[in-house]
Amino acid sequence: MSKRSLEDAINAAGSAVKLLRNSQLGAYVYPVRAEYSNWRDEQHAWRETCVLFDQSHHMTDMDVAGPDTLKLLERLGTNSFANFDGSRAKQFSPCNPDGYVIGDVILFYLEKDRATLVGRPSVMNWVQYNCETGGYNAKVERDERTADRKGPPVRKRYRYQVQGPTAMKVLEKLNGGPLPSSRFFGLGEMTLAGRKVKTLRHGMAGEPGLEIWGPFAEGEEIRSAIVEAGHEFGLQQCGARAYSTNALESGWIPSPLPAVYSGEAMKSYRQWLSDDSYEATASLGGSYYSDRIEDYYLTPYDLGYGQNVKFDHDFIGRGALEKIASGNQRRKKVTLAWDGAAVAKVIESLFKRDGLPGKFIEWPSAVYATLPYDKIVKDGKTVGISTFAGYSANERLILSLAMIDVEYSEPGTEVTLVWGEEGGGSAKPNVERHAQMEIRATVGPNPYATNARTAYRQ
Repeated sequence: MSKRSLEDAINAAGSAVKLLRNSQLGAYVYPVRAEYSNWRDEQHAWRETCVLFDQSHHMTDMDVAGPDTLKLLERLGTNSFANFDGSRAKQFSPCNPDGYVIGDVILFYLEKDRATLVGRPSVMNWVQYNCETGGYNAKVERDERTADRKGPPVRKRYRYQVQGPTAMKVLEKLNGGPLPSSRFFGLGEMTLAGRKVKTLRHGMAGEPGLEIWGPFAEGEEIRSAIVEAGHEFGLQQCGARAYSTNALESGWIPSPLPAVYSGEAMKSYRQWLSDDSYEATASLGGSYYSDRIEDYYLTPYDLGYGQNVKFDHDFIGRGALEKIASGNQRRKKVTLAWDGAAVAKVIESLFKRDGLPGKFIEWPSAVYATLPYDKIVKDGKTVGISTFAGYSANERLILSLAMIDVEYSEPGTEVTLVWGEEGGGSAKPNVERHAQMEIRATVGPNPYATNARTAYRQ
């Protein structure tokens, strides 16, 4: 029997929206220890001292190697590849032919004709498909995230981040001296536990620090050395509960819906993708509803990546993005600060004996679907989409990362977020029967954290 494809799964479900809305999966999984102390103190640590993030398990790694490696990536990437010499990494966000984002990952080019992509699987799938079907002289080698592994249980690389105001003191202690200064997304090297390790000046919480990686077999030794060196500087290990909220303060939206579910130009790709792929099994949740899957698609400009789009090369989606760049941008990325009293009413509804309660708000991450999409309303009109949501102990607020019509994007603008799904909920097993409720929210800057907004990239 031939294996079913994503296209088959869409046809069987009746539409892409029905397929995703009723998927049996929940939120994206971070398969590490839930808490090392408690998630509030772990959140405080990346703002006040420093944290150790373990990123060794939840992301897919894919190596691309061969003479056509850069040719392939340049054809797919909206970024410029001029002077891409291995001194910096890139945030790589390929698009479909209509200029809608398929996903975004970090792209490393560490040696000639060899690159590594790290992130959610949607980009890896698109790159692999184009590599295999486009006649490129290159090959891919995947190292699946722990949740998807069907081969050896041990991964190829460990990956950690040390972040926070005292992070560089910890790293300099481990290195035995000062580290060379580096630009944002700059690559480097340091000594750690007697080993040379690669570094990237980047961090999920938008605070000072480095990402480091190396052979997985050395991972526990490296982790132990970091923890020991970090004691005097207040380092905390960060578990999955706090880790799942760090993007709220730094402003990165981790969950754009891959723009692959429609269009004749993408049909062969849907037929290539299997019915157990990330794209076929991801769940769509939230109060934003449309029967058209295209209404869930996002552009690089919606996601705040407009500054990365460069028209110095030919890439898939270029024509569509040139039109947006010329002044047709509809939405802007912002952060919503949810009103505490309105949130309390949702919680209060759980204790009432009559009627359906509001949708349960999990803490600290309120995300219950792989692809969260909530409706933002102003004066009875839908004006935007709220995505990733959760509580920040640093800001003492529930925050969500949103895209809103430009005319309503000024910080301080008051809007309403609709919380909960239509009709009492979908067929997702983690969605209980509930009633939709309205939550007042205030538009804020993105990133929301002052340091992440004003100093982190400098």
